[in-house]
Amino acid sequence: MTKTVYILNGPNLNLLGKRQPHIYGHVTLADVEADCTALGAELGVAIRFLQSNHEGQIIDWVHEARENGAGIVINPAAFTHTSVAILDALNTFEGPVIEVHISNVHKRESFRHHSYVSLRADGVIAGCGTEGYGLGLRRVASLLGEVAK
Repeated sequence: MTKTVYILNGPNLNLLGKRQPHIYGHVTLADVEADCTALGAELGVAIRFLQSNHEGQIIDWVHEARENGAGIVINPAAFTHTSVAILDALNTFEGPVIEVHISNVHKRESFRHHSYVSLRADGVIAGCGTEGYGLGLRRVASLLGEVAK
């Protein structure tokens, strides 16, 4: 049975490649999804790739992952710094969680230096551009492999 990894994306990531390319680059979210789908096939995991600008929708997907997912890669975007609700939802999920940020949040405004999601994450990847998604997916697959041993 193939394990499913949820890749969850927060607000404004639907504009990836169009919004502030000097920070986030020119790769679109559709490009990231295609790369993750290909990598997932290589790693032997199915991908459920989702994006929402609404906090409650992301929480609903975390709840869905509790029943149908083995791991989560999450780029909560601005919700990183504000959402105790997403943290609480992630705390109900038993599989590995990797937090991803395209930019190096520690080189940006001071309010971006705090992450609620990091309190639950098994790892954090920041500043690797969209390549961070692949790194996060590889780490989740690795952790899932360790559980299977």
